[in-house]
Amino acid sequence: MNPWDKGEASMLANDIKGAAAKRMRESGERIAKCLHLLEPQEVWRDFNPNLVSVGNLVLHLIGNISQHVLAGLGHAPYVRHRVREFTEKPPMGKRELIATFEQTMQRALSVIERLGEADLTRRSVIQGKEVSGAEDLIGVIEHLAYHTGQIAFALKYLKNVDLGFYAGVDLDQQNQA
Repeated sequence: MNPWDKGEASMLANDIKGAAAKRMRESGERIAKCLHLLEPQEVWRDFNPNLVSVGNLVLHLIGNISQHVLAGLGHAPYVRHRVREFTEKPPMGKRELIATFEQTMQRALSVIERLGEADLTRRSVIQGKEVSGAEDLIGVIEHLAYHTGQIAFALKYLKNVDLGFYAGVDLDQQNQA
């Protein structure tokens, strides 16, 4: 039995969905900004055998979001080939990669918007792990943020640029109750 009344559970579900969508949009915008700053030949450049290209990281994010959000939460058919996300260099230009990434993000945001309380509490097995919908969604956002940071680092390293993610934001503000 749920210890919360219907109103509290609904508010919590909306908060989770809203926060996830906000963070997903933020990461998506940051990745798109980074991709736009890369030269076409830099998109698929591997840094070393243990550090894949920005393009491969984006393919990996498309695969992860498709498996977890589109298929896992949204019940869309999807067959993932995770190893290929890191190893293949598809004949895909920068524009096509950006478009594919942005389409995947928009589809995922639509799925998140439609999620209900039952979707967030329903348990399923994804990549061999049993998770609730909320747990899986939080994991996707954490994973997206992790690789967004890697992509931003790669851009700063390659281009010696300040990406301006926090331009105009006073990060020294103190917390208020």
